[in-house]
Amino acid sequence: MHLTSLIAGQPVPGAGMLSVHNPYHGGEVGTVVLASRADVETAIRTACSFDATPSRYERSEILEQTRAKLDSRREEFARLITSETGLALRETRYEVGRTLDVLRFAAMEALRDDGQIFSADISSQGKARKIFTVREPLRCAAAITPFNHPLNQVAHKVAPCIAAGTPMILKPSEKAPLVALRFAELLYSSGLPGPMLSVLLGQTSQVAEVLVRHEAVEVLAFTGGETVGKWIAATAGYKKLLLELGGNDPLIVLNDADLDLAVTLAAEGSFRNSGQRCTAVKRILVEDGIAAEFTARLANLAAEYRCGDPFEESTRVGTVIDEAAAMRLEEVMAEAVALGAEVLIGGGRQGALFEPTVVAAVPRDCRMVVRESFGPLAPVMRVRDLDDALALANSTAYGLSSGVVTTSLPSALKAIRTLRCGSVNINEVPGFRVECSPFGGIKDSGLGVKEGVVEAIKSYSYVKTFSLPW
Repeated sequence: MHLTSLIAGQPVPGAGMLSVHNPYHGGEVGTVVLASRADVETAIRTACSFDATPSRYERSEILEQTRAKLDSRREEFARLITSETGLALRETRYEVGRTLDVLRFAAMEALRDDGQIFSADISSQGKARKIFTVREPLRCAAAITPFNHPLNQVAHKVAPCIAAGTPMILKPSEKAPLVALRFAELLYSSGLPGPMLSVLLGQTSQVAEVLVRHEAVEVLAFTGGETVGKWIAATAGYKKLLLELGGNDPLIVLNDADLDLAVTLAAEGSFRNSGQRCTAVKRILVEDGIAAEFTARLANLAAEYRCGDPFEESTRVGTVIDEAAAMRLEEVMAEAVALGAEVLIGGGRQGALFEPTVVAAVPRDCRMVVRESFGPLAPVMRVRDLDDALALANSTAYGLSSGVVTTSLPSALKAIRTLRCGSVNINEVPGFRVECSPFGGIKDSGLGVKEGVVEAIKSYSYVKTFSLPW
């Protein structure tokens, strides 16, 4: 598969070539022609000069037609994601389904007018006038997306931006760029004007840094690690920022929990998408009274998660993104074991494959649970009670999401009030959401600015206020 970076739907002249490899077998699955700094400047000028914004109806139709076309090619897109990420087909099919939801909700929101009317005679200082608000597009948005959800993360940036009527320049991950370019082709074929979307791959200094620093880019959306996110915040200058950064999400399991549910949530939350989700279960905090039974059950369930060729239907856990990522998981696991942790099942690595792994007696200060471990690790930590669990959950630098398994409403409400994070799910995995609901974190997980289709449209537009004497 040979693709190219795109300026307003047209191929770039070319500033080198990127080869994309399958993490499972190492073979080349595609190449991409790279963009230069001059290409980025051209894309920004093209976006800023665009003045033929489609109507709300037209934008909705573009998104809905793209959804229909993607729906008819679900398996093709799922297999493309598997080819470049090594994720199991059950994961990539699920991702395509989520992307269909993003497109549908964005198409719906494109039709929604959130303008308001205020009477100006409600004050003794006022007049007999009416004040109105309307939402207007920005001139140019930029987005930098990660490898772990290479289609859905792109859709979460692009679709709300189209709904808002704002042109976007997208820089997808160089580790998984093919599906982003194929997605752009669907949008163009559905009637999206070329200047409303450019997709550029290239060296960081030639593409990403230019987008971050450029004064004409009025809003920048980034999903990725907190180190890069903080650099963006310090570098971007006077523009709006949507930063969705790392997570270290806890699943708290209390003595009164439904154990079958708790074990299932722990396994699914830890191992889905090869553990490569910012909202994956990264720490399992289990109350002492049930810790032994819970841990034994979790280890038994983890044995059912077959790890192997991501294209085989029986595989439940494919690779992580590359061998270097798998080696980092090996490293943090070995550090935890050296400090007293015990690997109950898994822990083996073969290339970029890392087995689903349950680790018990994990020390509270080891790197595996203090920082974000991006892979299929299920670290179990004992806690004395709910207060101890909440204190431990809040003890890291992150604040993205969390889950609490309990049958006690008072315990659930206390957790919701106390946990310092962007979302709390009771009797669900930390990452549960729908594509239109607000999503985002605080602390090192983000600035508290929410994504999700409804909130993102607000970030990719601005409110204009005007008044009339009637």
